[in-house]
Amino acid sequence: MFEWLASPEAWMALGTLIALDSILTAVGMTEHVSIMVIAILVATAVMVFLAKAIHEFVQRHPTVKILALAFLLLIGVVLIADGMGEAVPKGYLYFAMAFAVFIELLNIRYRKVSAAPVQLHETLKGPGA
Repeated sequence: MFEWLASPEAWMALGTLIALDSILTAVGMTEHVSIMVIAILVATAVMVFLAKAIHEFVQRHPTVKILALAFLLLIGVVLIADGMGEAVPKGYLYFAMAFAVFIELLNIRYRKVSAAPVQLHETLKGPGA
């Protein structure tokens, strides 16, 4: 059913969709085009230069993937609520995210002391492979 998720094209499309979502979010946050352009260029530069280090960190700590997806879900829900006229105080959002990162850092530190991290497979193979 979800075999298409194993393809690199699917992940590239998902990355493009998330990038477009970020651009749309930036448009909603400011009315100054120059600020949006600078933010997008800085974010792109950071992604390009830190991609390998971030990839290696996430491979060593796979639970960070779930945390990142949870952040995307949280931000998506807040954006939907905001679009429906319900203002969610940003302090709640930032506190929840900071608390989750703090707990994840504690988990990473605890796992470093107790055991080696779980090794994940790089690619998934469908039933016909």
